[in-house]
Amino acid sequence: MKLSTIAVHTGVNKDSAYNSVITPIYQTSTFRFEDIGTTKGFDYTRSGNPTRRALEESIAALEGGADASVVATGMGAVTTALTLFKTGDHIVCTDDCYGGTERLLRTYAEHFGILVTHVNMRDLDAVRAAVTPATRALWIETPSNPLLNVVDIRALSDIAHEANAMSIVDNTFLSPVNQRPFEFGADLIIHSTTKYLNGHSDVVGGAVVSRMPETAEKIKYLSNAIGITAAPFDCWLTLRGIKTLVPRMREHEANAHKVALYLDAHPLVGKVFYPGLPAHPDHALASRQQTGFGGMVSFELKGDRDAVNRVLMGTKLFALAESLGGIESLIEHPASMSHASMDPALREKVGLNERVIRLSIGIEDADDLIADLDAALAAAAKQ
Repeated sequence: MKLSTIAVHTGVNKDSAYNSVITPIYQTSTFRFEDIGTTKGFDYTRSGNPTRRALEESIAALEGGADASVVATGMGAVTTALTLFKTGDHIVCTDDCYGGTERLLRTYAEHFGILVTHVNMRDLDAVRAAVTPATRALWIETPSNPLLNVVDIRALSDIAHEANAMSIVDNTFLSPVNQRPFEFGADLIIHSTTKYLNGHSDVVGGAVVSRMPETAEKIKYLSNAIGITAAPFDCWLTLRGIKTLVPRMREHEANAHKVALYLDAHPLVGKVFYPGLPAHPDHALASRQQTGFGGMVSFELKGDRDAVNRVLMGTKLFALAESLGGIESLIEHPASMSHASMDPALREKVGLNERVIRLSIGIEDADDLIADLDAALAAAAKQ
């Protein structure tokens, strides 16, 4: 089946009592046993819940994985994946990853002795040089947050497998509609389901999707043991959001492309980060590896921090807010918001300076979004 059909029809038909077309919310903490040692498949919601199971089936089907585990937040998904590793293990991570990921990796290095090396993963030779006998994973984020750098999942997965390591890909920015990392050799996929999968900015969540059944079993054990699994109502909201994922992603991308073209021609904009533009250095790779360019656009403003602040505060349709992937458009300042916790030296090294602004393009009319940005940029220019 095509993705749009999978999104609508996977994880349903769960109600044998009344044949509800929509998956019910099993809002219960515990389940009655049929007999000693015998259940109808669930005993306690931390360990398993029918609504959560429906969402796991849906996400696994969309990504083409063996199974998925749904947890309480996106960072919970990162935490669950990191629990696969032990003291002395080494992870090679992209150097311009999400600030929360970098912070957690730094915490695991300090507290648990898991070794981390940040590398520009567009440089495959640098990645190979960073791999050691202790390397157990390559942590890939493509496109990266917020600079939208694209890296070669297939080549990096090959490097990981040659070292007997895992290839882990954060696919939050594109969703399975625009990128399916398992098709390029990835072993594990991370999602913040808060973002495009849910798509309505009304719930937080995360997912870890496994290519192989044995890895999926480990992840399920770990998420249950940590106590990080998602609540039934949160899962139901995300499952509802997924049903419109495909048409939403089409609209996000169409709007983002128009906004990127507008910004690219604006005299106050020094640089636009959007792989859908032919001038983007990773455009050719993105065209091969992705089935779409997504709804995220970042740009570097000419001028000082005061000018940046005037743009951030000058929009009416774009809300100044954290997060991304919802139906409404958002504007944010990565250096002081989403990536404030990132090591300042690493932030500077990857080019995430004070002039970078990130946009999450929603599904409003593109002309209205461009007019909103145009007014904010014009106001900034007058100061």
